[in-house]
Amino acid sequence: MGVNDTNEKIHMNIEAIRKILKQKILRPISVLRGYSKERLHVFDLMTRTVNVGESNSALLIGPRGCGKTTLVNDVLNELERDSAFNHKALVVHLNGLIHTDDRLSLKDMTRQMKLENVVQDKVFGSFSENLTFLLESLRSGEKGTSKATLIILDEFDLFCNHRNQTLLYNLFDVSQSAQAPICVLGITSRLDVTELLEKRVRSRFSHRQILLLPEGGDANSFTSIASDLLSLPKNSLKCPGDKKIIQTWNDSIKSLLSNVEVASILRQLMDISKNERILRNFLMCMTSHLGDKHHMLEEGDFIRTAKLFIGVDSKIQMLEGLSILELCLVISMKHLNEIYDKEPFNFEMVFAQYKKFISKQSTVQGVEKHIALCAFETLQRLEFIQPAAKGSMKIKFSSGFDKAYQKEFQLFYFLATSDQVMDAVRNYKDLPTEVSQWASSCLI
Repeated sequence: MGVNDTNEKIHMNIEAIRKILKQKILRPISVLRGYSKERLHVFDLMTRTVNVGESNSALLIGPRGCGKTTLVNDVLNELERDSAFNHKALVVHLNGLIHTDDRLSLKDMTRQMKLENVVQDKVFGSFSENLTFLLESLRSGEKGTSKATLIILDEFDLFCNHRNQTLLYNLFDVSQSAQAPICVLGITSRLDVTELLEKRVRSRFSHRQILLLPEGGDANSFTSIASDLLSLPKNSLKCPGDKKIIQTWNDSIKSLLSNVEVASILRQLMDISKNERILRNFLMCMTSHLGDKHHMLEEGDFIRTAKLFIGVDSKIQMLEGLSILELCLVISMKHLNEIYDKEPFNFEMVFAQYKKFISKQSTVQGVEKHIALCAFETLQRLEFIQPAAKGSMKIKFSSGFDKAYQKEFQLFYFLATSDQVMDAVRNYKDLPTEVSQWASSCLI
């Protein structure tokens, strides 16, 4: 089967390919990436409750979308692989968005613990008596033994709004008093959640907190995730020559993701947020354009979709509007930032870097120092540079008189990134070739 024949086969099966990709992208995130230490902590808490009968309480705290629920589900999936787990423990999931009061919470707990037949029409005086009865009902025939209960409270901060925080008080009280093996794990995005707890509730909480901070990851982590989501699994197509079609598609995706512009877009997307959901939404928008007239993903698809998610950088637009002299000074600052690791600089250092470039490029005409200083002050007004010290810089003499530094020697920080400067250089119209080469060259 030739290349043209394979492309024609892809064109004929594009609807099936698009359906497979959408199913992969829209599938709930089930793969936990990173957080090995935090996962081990949660795993230890739950296993000690199930196997040893130790009661625990803890809070899992992190920003939305960082993987808190995925982490808990990953731990539970591993525990459930043990055939004896269902005989040793019960898992109860409550969500603050759904269970808005204690009555709803208790009703759903009863359902999930499969104790409706035990409770039947029994009515007790308080929530505490109801909960105690439920836990007692889990006791097996052997004296002193009981099924472990793992209670997951998603949107934990919303349970703090329940009247008198009765649910939390009783759950923490049971876990502290070891009446029955129970693990209470709250999931929330609020760092100040313990401040929402009443004093009596807080006193019964273990104050064990597990923080999930956004992991830095390597610069190519979004690229590897995108490769996984956009690649076709083996035997996913049921048509003649499906192996060749899948291989051709996957090779094109691999080649596309190795493109410099595509890799840059994915890095920018990762700079905005390391949340995998944003990447999935981004890829979903791209795959939606696949059809009879457009059957292969291209670099242009990434660029067009990036405008919706990343938008236009206003600082790059401002850099593109500078004069060539001002842009040359900006390039000098970029090089100084790289040489001195973002340490502050003054005009004399910038001008010396600029003169060094001019002396090596006879085709680019230099300017006098006072003209360059005016351009430097324009960059300050546009807030591309910021003074390293607040107020005017002065020298204190023994005579008691103050004398201000010459403005050429005042220290500044550069407020644009190297990527922004390079993007502006690439988009700048009629920029001399020597200047663009200087911007992308090694340090002078």
